[in-house]
Amino acid sequence: MSASSPRSHVIVIGSGMAGLGAARVLHDAGLRVTVIEARDRIGGRTHTSHLWPDLPMDMGASWIHGTKGNPVTALAKAQGLTITPTSYKRAISFDQDGHPFDFGKAVKRALTLVDAARKRFYDADADLSVQAAVEASPAWQAIPPRDRAALRLAINTRIEHEYSGDWSLLSAWNFDQDKDFPGKEAVVTPGFGAILSDLAKGLDLHLGEPVTAIAPAGAGVSVTTARGTHTADAAIVTLPLGVLQSGQVRFDEALGKRRQRAIDALGMGLLNKCVLRFDRVFWPQDVDWIDYVNPVETLWGDWTSYLRATGQPLLAAFNAARMAETVEAWDDATTAASALEALRAMYGGSVPDPVGYQITRWRRDPFALGSYSFKAVGSSRKDHKALFGPDWDGRLWFAGEATSTNYPATVHGALMTGRQVADAMLLSAIRDQP
Repeated sequence: MSASSPRSHVIVIGSGMAGLGAARVLHDAGLRVTVIEARDRIGGRTHTSHLWPDLPMDMGASWIHGTKGNPVTALAKAQGLTITPTSYKRAISFDQDGHPFDFGKAVKRALTLVDAARKRFYDADADLSVQAAVEASPAWQAIPPRDRAALRLAINTRIEHEYSGDWSLLSAWNFDQDKDFPGKEAVVTPGFGAILSDLAKGLDLHLGEPVTAIAPAGAGVSVTTARGTHTADAAIVTLPLGVLQSGQVRFDEALGKRRQRAIDALGMGLLNKCVLRFDRVFWPQDVDWIDYVNPVETLWGDWTSYLRATGQPLLAAFNAARMAETVEAWDDATTAASALEALRAMYGGSVPDPVGYQITRWRRDPFALGSYSFKAVGSSRKDHKALFGPDWDGRLWFAGEATSTNYPATVHGALMTGRQVADAMLLSAIRDQP
């Protein structure tokens, strides 16, 4: 493959942030690029919904995690998007009885307990789950059940929500092996969609075309889809980890052992949201976060207000891990009614009915099969690293958030791996020139 040859052809599988990031670099370098996407839209798990024409909503990725030096910040600014920082310092919390309480104190206590519990097992012969480590802790066992509820919510909102895995599955040794960009956490309005649309400009996009098989073909590859077969010099796979684990895409030559081991070892977690739109604001206007120790463990425990970011009476409720799996089985009306019940437990019966709502179900989405990757028991950052990069003698490459060694489970991690793969392919092509 020659970077200067118009016949050089790369297929990019998936049009999320990683896929479009890679395709943009290769296209702008003069290569022929074909982007194949299973959905009838671009974006993947970075999806801006236009169900409400006057109010776009990010139903997948919503935050820039660390705004300083983050490549997503640069893209957002280039598109003139509004970046609104959010802070746990602007929060209000309610206990099981609907009374305000100091959740920050509970968070600090819970995270200290988790750290201490993990340290007790660092010299153990085998990894174990966060839950197993915590529940074996004398400190946890000494806490009265009612007090545990707030600590359990703290573990849910500060660990399970961030990493998407249930505490029974998260590696006690390694779940937080990653890095952060400096700066604040921030939401982007009117959504990531503008960034994706700009990255996709001028690309050869094949939408609504699920890939079923990838195979070596001569010196290149063939990609079979629901519509036919494409051939190219190389392909970049940016499929979500859940799809790779499902086997719905067949690789006709075995992947490298370390890569396959990584696919099997890492976890694909779940974080879902229910966005409720109201006709008026009934919560404090300066609040970003609302936490609720629901009598049902972790149900509707974590809320964010989009009022400061959008100027509209919007609340988004999150469920992660085990509770998210439970709620996914509910229909829309039941889900919205349950979320509203939690709000009324906090703010009273005068809370109005929402004028609209939008709900995600990422586990049931056949082209995602979950929200983002996490380090399951027995896995580590080495597995993310092993998943990234070339296979099949450089004809097949892998990118995406699950392949990011330092920034998994983030939009910037996905974008960076896509660009890194594209740069590596171009460098390899230059080296191969006679």
